[in-house]
Parts: sequence; C-alpha cells; structure tokens
Amino acid sequence: MTELKAGLKGTAAWTVTENMSARVCRSGSLDVFATPMLVALMECAACDAVKDALPEGSTSVGTEMDAKHTAASPVGAEVCAEAVLTAVEGRKLSFDITACEGEKVIGTAKHERFIVDAARFMAKLAK
Repeated sequence: MTELKAGLKGTAAWTVTENMSARVCRSGSLDVFATPMLVALMECAACDAVKDALPEGSTSVGTEMDAKHTAASPVGAEVCAEAVLTAVEGRKLSFDITACEGEKVIGTAKHERFIVDAARFMAKLAK
C-alpha cells in the first residue's frame, strides 16, 4: 500500500461526448464540455491520487470544490486532469487540480475530500 502523504498524484482522461455537454447537462445551451462534468473529471483525478493509499474499507468523499472553468472544449475533445495531494490533516485531504485539453489549460481547482469508512457511511444514510 502507498503511504498517504502530500505529493501523491492522480489523473483522469475523458473524450468529451454529447452527454457531457452543457446542453445535455442543462448547465448551458451549447454543445461544449459542461462545467459540472469538468468538476467530475477533477474529482476523478483526486480519487485516483489516493486510491492505493487509503486504509482497507475506506474511501474519500468530496466536501469542497473551488473550481475555475477557463476555456471551452468541444464534443470530441480529449480532456484530462491531474490532481496533486497537497496536504493530509487527519481525515481531510487537500488537492490542487489542473485540467487541460492538449496543451491548453481549461480549468483549475482547490479541492477537499474526507476519508470515511465506506460501510459506516452508507449505513448512516440508510437510517
């Protein structure tokens, strides 16, 4: 198992489909990569950064996202995100994330996640 410490990196890469467009997601009217999908891509990269370092039975849940979507990407574009774990404070994980389409930066974010016991978390929701 990887040690959970600052410096861990994770990535996510997607091809933008029509289902990821602002028009389909209802976050706008154009067939461009939707901001909610950009946030999901960024969270995916953060999860990837820590997936091999979390304790058995644990996962992480997103609690805060301060994202900027700075450039549009058309349907068919290849987009990717890289997340860097910048701090571990108890169960709180902090990340810096950059998303790109090729060499073009399309977004940046500061993101926080918390480590939770997956079974206990879901049991609490069932009550």
